[in-house]
Amino acid sequence: MRADLLTEPVEGLDEAMAAVDAFDRALVAGLIRPQPAETAGATRLAHAVSGTPLAGRVAEAAEKAAAGAAGEDHFVALAAARTALLGSVHDALLARAEEAVGRAREDAPGPAAGAQPAANLLTAARAWLADLARCGWQGLDHEVVSGVAEVVSAMLPDPAMRRLATLLDGFAAELAASCPGASMETYPERRWADLWSRGMLLTVPGAGAAPVVGTADGRLLPLGIDVHEHATAAQAQVHAVFEPADGSTPRLVRASVSVPKPDTVVGAGIWQLLRPHMSLLTAAGEGRSMILTGMPVTAEGDLVWSDEHARPGEPAEAFATARVSLPTAAAQATAPLDRHPARIAVPVFLEGYTARTDDDGAVTFTVAGLELAVDTDRVPAAGPLTPEAVAKSGACIGLIRWDAGEFGVQPLAVETTVRKKVTAVHAGAWAGGTADKAGVRAEKAATDAAKVLTERAGRLLRK
Repeated sequence: MRADLLTEPVEGLDEAMAAVDAFDRALVAGLIRPQPAETAGATRLAHAVSGTPLAGRVAEAAEKAAAGAAGEDHFVALAAARTALLGSVHDALLARAEEAVGRAREDAPGPAAGAQPAANLLTAARAWLADLARCGWQGLDHEVVSGVAEVVSAMLPDPAMRRLATLLDGFAAELAASCPGASMETYPERRWADLWSRGMLLTVPGAGAAPVVGTADGRLLPLGIDVHEHATAAQAQVHAVFEPADGSTPRLVRASVSVPKPDTVVGAGIWQLLRPHMSLLTAAGEGRSMILTGMPVTAEGDLVWSDEHARPGEPAEAFATARVSLPTAAAQATAPLDRHPARIAVPVFLEGYTARTDDDGAVTFTVAGLELAVDTDRVPAAGPLTPEAVAKSGACIGLIRWDAGEFGVQPLAVETTVRKKVTAVHAGAWAGGTADKAGVRAEKAATDAAKVLTERAGRLLRK
């Protein structure tokens, strides 16, 4: 890997991020009666996209926002401008990361039609998000935040709307926990603006569609599992190399499963919620390949997982896959709404590096004489991988990410020496079950919590 490419500056990046940050600060105070600082934020966003097809609509939106008269369509335009700027940053950073690992990427597909959700619910969600922009994070109160509850409840039964519903539900939960907004000393400006703008664009019919464009037939070789956990939801995303049955170029693909969860189920307990929905988790945990037949797949390389299109294959050790198959695998295109620096996750295999731990516990890999930050905060509690194991490792399967202005690596698995023997430790090793004492205790606690919740739900229904 050419680690030097990950440390060189990217032209125009600072200017784009400065425009995004200015608008994010405007959302803190709100746009119902904007002061000069808030007006400048929207204006700076408009200037940043002045040479693009968005220029006219965003300029009008910034003008209306400055007058305190912005409507829902104007907020959509501002969200689109912010998303476009971050998308340009994503593209530049992703090109740099893939050049560093020497990987080719397929061209982005054209737009395709998908299922159209109910327009009235999209309109209601957009109205709530517009109210948030007007009152700002400082003006948050429980009455404003709770306004989306009925909308989310109506969306959840519809699979086509579940993506937006989950986002709104989690966003509202975060905002409610921070009410009243006026009492907060600091605000997660970037995060809340990300959620706001993404939600606003998802209210545009067809914006969030990721239609299936084909099927996959061949062998799937898991590399590792990336776990995302929120108070109200959990997701496991399996990164893998897919070898087509026709002998064409291997491709990087993903398969994800997401579930709602109570906040009492944490750590290894989340596997009990995820495991029943995707047999791939067990295969990845056991180090086994999967044979796919007619598995639906999107243009972005996301497998629309269905167990009926998969069967267990031969053992496939992830580090063997990383050494042999990963270097020749091509990357898929990125979906438009996923073009965000925080979504960059480039699979990479590293070995021959030197690992060290600072006094504050931060782990760094020195690769080809250059330091690469290791994000051990992303190592999930739902597996045996620990920061200590990462710090003692000699080989790593990970994801190149960009955070806080620099590239780093998120470990998915490492090879480390245990009792003079090289041992592989995977973040998703417990996905299919475990005999590990810590994992067994966590799963038992999750089982007990689930029983209590089921009993309480039963009593409420009987009443």
